[in-house]
Amino acid sequence: MIVNADDLGLTAGVNRGIAVGLRSGALTSATLMAMAPEFEDAVGHLERLGCLPPNQTASGANGTCGCSRPGKLSIGCHVVLVDGCPALPAASVSSLLGASSQEFQTTFSGFARRVLLRRLQPDQITAEAEAQMRRIQAAGIILSHVDTHKHVHLFPAVLRAVLRAARARGVRAIRNPFAPVKPLAFAHLLRRPHLWTRYSEVTLLRRWSESFRRTVREEGMITTDGTFGIMSTGALDLELFSAIVGCIPPGTWEFCCHPGYHDADLARTRTRLRESRERELALLTSSEARDTLARSGIELIGYWDLNYS
Repeated sequence: MIVNADDLGLTAGVNRGIAVGLRSGALTSATLMAMAPEFEDAVGHLERLGCLPPNQTASGANGTCGCSRPGKLSIGCHVVLVDGCPALPAASVSSLLGASSQEFQTTFSGFARRVLLRRLQPDQITAEAEAQMRRIQAAGIILSHVDTHKHVHLFPAVLRAVLRAARARGVRAIRNPFAPVKPLAFAHLLRRPHLWTRYSEVTLLRRWSESFRRTVREEGMITTDGTFGIMSTGALDLELFSAIVGCIPPGTWEFCCHPGYHDADLARTRTRLRESRERELALLTSSEARDTLARSGIELIGYWDLNYS
């Protein structure tokens, strides 16, 4: 199982928390937001963790350094197409912008509405995703994979556009945002009413899971069998973590999480995940979490451990 922390770069506190989790916790992977306020701070943390190759340069025809895997940790691009600022000029991504005409649509529901009404231009998504990956690679980071903020690549049109960008930047792996939810639902959903809405959303969107696998395979990309943790975002504790780990079937999976420290900068963002980030960090760095993983026979890996042949 890959344990991936999203939102690297969001704030200095989030960066510091993710760095702690990568250094001494269960985290094996993280995805960096190219246009986030604390991008440079995040790159500094990654350099100290040894995630940048020695004497790195941003050379090569596709913008990557061409080096082999720089250590066990995997660092991906957390492509932001909603609730953030574009890397490209506003005129180049006009179909993605919200009311301000300078920032993206702020909500998942608003983004989804545009996707379903075919109001988004796929070429703009590809260009923006490629620009974000390029910025991270220019900082010397070798990208192991890609995912999207709020998992918007679960929509087929967005998926294809992001895959084109990833291939252009030499990135071979992408998050599979789908996973079985029924075992977890039976055990815990009825006791956690605040998860019911998310459970309904995840169940409704699962209609694209098979087309996701087919599209990734047709594009010559690789992915896992699915991702756990999406439904439990903001509610993760040891009991829920143990329930999730206990129902993971054989295969290669990802666990998505959002650890970090809640500071003043985080309070000024639009994220709903604040105090929960510290709870997740405490869990992921605890001996109880490691014991839970060990009892379940789960091997922790990174995206670099997937079969890239």
